[in-house]
Amino acid sequence: TYGFSSVGRALVSKTRCREFEPLFPCIEQTQMSKLKLLTDIEESYTELRYKTSWPTRTQLVKSAVIVLIASIIIAAIIFVMDQVVDTLMHFIYSLGQ
Repeated sequence: TYGFSSVGRALVSKTRCREFEPLFPCIEQTQMSKLKLLTDIEESYTELRYKTSWPTRTQLVKSAVIVLIASIIIAAIIFVMDQVVDTLMHFIYSLGQ
């Protein structure tokens, strides 16, 4: 019998379904790529236009100020750590002379 296995495995045939027919035989692959790209752009625009909630100007300014302050604090911490390591390394190298 065709496709039967006594071991209980799934139906496997290496000669079956070799007659592949493309879904859109008349449209070239590049045209399909262009259609998909246009569809993706249209969907992205729709999502940005109608489904995205944009912050108000006040929320945007507050968020920007918070990011600016956090960046300054982190930069100051890194600067202090760099100065401590620099001083420590100068001290260690001065012991060797």
